[in-house]
Amino acid sequence: MTGKLKISLLIGFFLLPTIVLADGINQANTVWVLSATAWVLFMTIPGLSLFYAGLVRSKNVLSVFMQCFAITCLVSILWLAGGYSLAFSDGGQAQAFIGGISKAFLPTLTTESLTGDIPEAVYFMFQMTFAIISPALIIGAFAERMKFSSMLWFSGLWLILVYIPCVIGCGVVVG
Repeated sequence: MTGKLKISLLIGFFLLPTIVLADGINQANTVWVLSATAWVLFMTIPGLSLFYAGLVRSKNVLSVFMQCFAITCLVSILWLAGGYSLAFSDGGQAQAFIGGISKAFLPTLTTESLTGDIPEAVYFMFQMTFAIISPALIIGAFAERMKFSSMLWFSGLWLILVYIPCVIGCGVVVG
């Protein structure tokens, strides 16, 4: 292969996503939201875990790590099961308080689903990371003082009863 052919193939390889995804998806916004999603997730799992681990006694460091990880797992499942739907789908008459359940478990999510000019799956993950970090920030208030099962119950209920209605109340506009 000649040098010019290699450069042409390399340029074509990097332009391929632009050609393939030119149907309404803004690549710059999508990349920015994906990178912001990764940063917020990194702030939760290693970031908050290490920060709060530095504030507790050495015998409770593993507990704080597990609390952050367990909240990440629990909120991810709750967000998929219905949190995203309750926060970002049409609730009809009750829209001022709670959304609907039409997006629970993401039944209508396809590769063509867009929220604004980014894929809905990316928007789902972006919003999920903030739903994860919100109850995880509360760990510092009860580190070394609460049972693990109580912490999971509190975090799940807090997400459903406080976080989701606050997202609705803040008037987050979708699409």
